[in-house]
Amino acid sequence: MNSEILPRRERENLLRRQEILAAASELFSERGYHFVTMRQIAEKAEFAIVTIYKCFHSKEQLYIPLLLEQCEKLENAITRAIEETDDEVAQLRNYIRFRGETFCENCPSLCLLLVESSGAGSNFGASFLEEIRTRRHSFLRKLASVFENAMRRKRLKRIADPFQLAVALDSTLDALLLLWLDAPERHPYLEASGAIMEVFFNGLANRDFVRSEEHTSELQSHSFI
Repeated sequence: MNSEILPRRERENLLRRQEILAAASELFSERGYHFVTMRQIAEKAEFAIVTIYKCFHSKEQLYIPLLLEQCEKLENAITRAIEETDDEVAQLRNYIRFRGETFCENCPSLCLLLVESSGAGSNFGASFLEEIRTRRHSFLRKLASVFENAMRRKRLKRIADPFQLAVALDSTLDALLLLWLDAPERHPYLEASGAIMEVFFNGLANRDFVRSEEHTSELQSHSFI
């Protein structure tokens, strides 16, 4: 439901919940799940501890929504990239850009997701971790479909399995984003991602297809039709 048409009390509760989640996300990212208390979250969010427990009954109830929200944002990033254009290479470029934008806007929570999806966090049971991984694999399959379509149309060479290429690209972007987080001036994401795009696709690009498109474009530019 759109928050603009909610009753005032519900809007206030929603805003309070968002502020608590934002504070918790920052603390979890800085200190790790096990080293953050509900009282620290209350102090960070500038709410009474009683208010925190009214919104979330436990620290786990705070943590899980943060991770699931970031899964959804990553899924939205690839969906936006695909829907903006029919050209697969442009879709991949869009994804790289949207991925950076999404990370910059949701930096603390996405750092948490990277840890948990890799299994390094191990803060919860196997069933929850499996849900996170399943959603991540679903997202990677969608990214792999872009590679598959490009190979089918001879835009890219079939030098590897599309899913493996999706994992390789996504993992490279994760590494770049973490470098940017650690030293933004030394490792600017936009510049690095542009270089990765060129290096990554120089080996994949089907030069015969590129030359064919360039020839077609040249013919069209000289056509009087």
